[in-house]
Amino acid sequence: MGNFISQFFLLLIPILEIAIFVRIIMSWFDPQGQSRFALILREITDPILLPIRRVIPSVGMFDLSPLIALLLLQVLQTVFQSVS
Repeated sequence: MGNFISQFFLLLIPILEIAIFVRIIMSWFDPQGQSRFALILREITDPILLPIRRVIPSVGMFDLSPLIALLLLQVLQTVFQSVS
């Protein structure tokens, strides 16, 4: 059972990383984020980014929450790789 959970998260983490990265890129081209694709990305990534934003607010124009989320996902990936 534990191996199944590790494998699940090892599949999920890269998907979340790609979603966060795409959201970063899209924010440069569509800052309002009103397209259908942007809304879907927001639904996927907000559960990860919003808690980080509450703890670490934006610095000027820079939102550091995606960077911190990517770092945390890398740490989680390392943990799950060592478990499986």
